Amino acid sequence: MSKFSAQGSLLFIVVALVGAFVTVFSVDEGEVKTLWDTCLVKITPKCALNIIAVVFGNGTLSDLCCSDLVKEGKLCHDTLIKYIADRPSLIAHETEYLKKRDEVWNHCVSISKTL
Repeated sequence: MSKFSAQGSLLFIVVALVGAFVTVFSVDEGEVKTLWDTCLVKITPKCALNIIAVVFGNGTLSDLCCSDLVKEGKLCHDTLIKYIADRPSLIAHETEYLKKRDEVWNHCVSISKTL
């Protein structure tokens, strides 16, 4: 139960961060809704958390989550990770996170072709 609670809390934090960054970077409100409607609803919360854990930590990613990521699309993946990586406390390592983001994408594309 605590694992579910921790994952739920992390998802809430991610959604809040994305919302905050969208406001900080003056993204048009219509773009925010489009990003939410087209990106965040295409992937399960568990997979979103796993992807974030891989890019920003030492998490592992399942083949199923890779499939979800590829269905979400590269534009959504790039945009959401960029919003998180642009956070002032993470900006010093932004290049590293963006490299990891691309590695995750390439890995998931290659896995998805075999499924």
